[in-house]
Amino acid sequence: MMKLENTLMMIPGPVPIAPRVQRAMGRPMFGHRGEEFGAIYDECREILAELFRTKNEVFVISGSGTASMEAAIGNVIGKDDTIITIENGKFGERFCDIGERYGNTVKLQYDWGTPIDLEAVEAALENGAKALAMVHNETSAAIKNPVEEVAELAHKHGALFIMDAITTVGGDTVEVDKWGVDIAFMGSQKCIAAPPGLSAITLSDAAWDAIVDKPPYYLDLKAYRKSGSNSPSQTPYTPGVSLISAMCEALRIVKEEGMEQRKHRHARGAAAVRAAAGALGIELFPKIDKYHSYSNTVTAMNIPEGITDKELRGEMLDMGIQISGGQSHLKGKIFRIGSMGNFTATDMVTTISTLELVLAKHGLVDRIGTGVEAASRELDKI
Repeated sequence: MMKLENTLMMIPGPVPIAPRVQRAMGRPMFGHRGEEFGAIYDECREILAELFRTKNEVFVISGSGTASMEAAIGNVIGKDDTIITIENGKFGERFCDIGERYGNTVKLQYDWGTPIDLEAVEAALENGAKALAMVHNETSAAIKNPVEEVAELAHKHGALFIMDAITTVGGDTVEVDKWGVDIAFMGSQKCIAAPPGLSAITLSDAAWDAIVDKPPYYLDLKAYRKSGSNSPSQTPYTPGVSLISAMCEALRIVKEEGMEQRKHRHARGAAAVRAAAGALGIELFPKIDKYHSYSNTVTAMNIPEGITDKELRGEMLDMGIQISGGQSHLKGKIFRIGSMGNFTATDMVTTISTLELVLAKHGLVDRIGTGVEAASRELDKI
């Protein structure tokens, strides 16, 4: 088996990074307490605030999205507090796991990739909770959840609303202030197409007022706020300087493309994969309703009968295309194709055509080209 150096990653993060982002990461090292770092850090925060659509401050944490997820919970939930967590995928499950480390957790659990019950959410809130947490775009199942409706319910009952926006910031509509999100966070290796290892978080005034007396040490958000107000601005602890340089360059690319165009491109990429799946007789995995929709940054599909996960993904990888499988109990049952970051229409067509070649090898399609034709009709709209 030959390992191709130029493998095209079409997974839901990490995603390929632009050469200029790689160059930014490789620049000579510089100090993190000086003007040069402060300027880069401030630029990152400014563009991220635009992507979050918030007037609140944004802070970059040297840690993956899970670090910001833990910061979101650990800073506002103490041992006597209750947090409601909603799970219909792997990352909703992670909210549950983290919530149990800090306080009392009420779990609302649903089969992965299925809609949540808004009436059950309200019933749980009626019993009292300091916060409610959910994932905006659940990449493990490729379903987008109704954050606007849930945020409204949370505020109706006096709870903070915490939103995982790891795979929507920079690739889909996120409206932190308009939706009334109290804490939101994102990850660097997803839609903005920066290297892994960073995340960013933003808090409302209500969330700042709710900070517990003893938050986590490294993830103490008041420490980030204090350091961020210095001149030049800083982080409280040594940051990933090279990663933040790369993030800044990636965010410049996002801004140059324009957020509306970027959202449109992501949506069309996902629509292309769904169209190809329909043309090839592949069943989409998530079940949606009027409150839920298919993800714009990843598509999850059931593995067709007649081919295994190892064969499908392994043979595509041998041909230079990397896609994702299922997580946890979905391993071997679904496969996922990302439409995330700086992908092009050519990348999408290449991925679909490679999928067709593998399916044809196993006698699962009658004619090569059907999926590409269906996908191309969506990609023509980019």
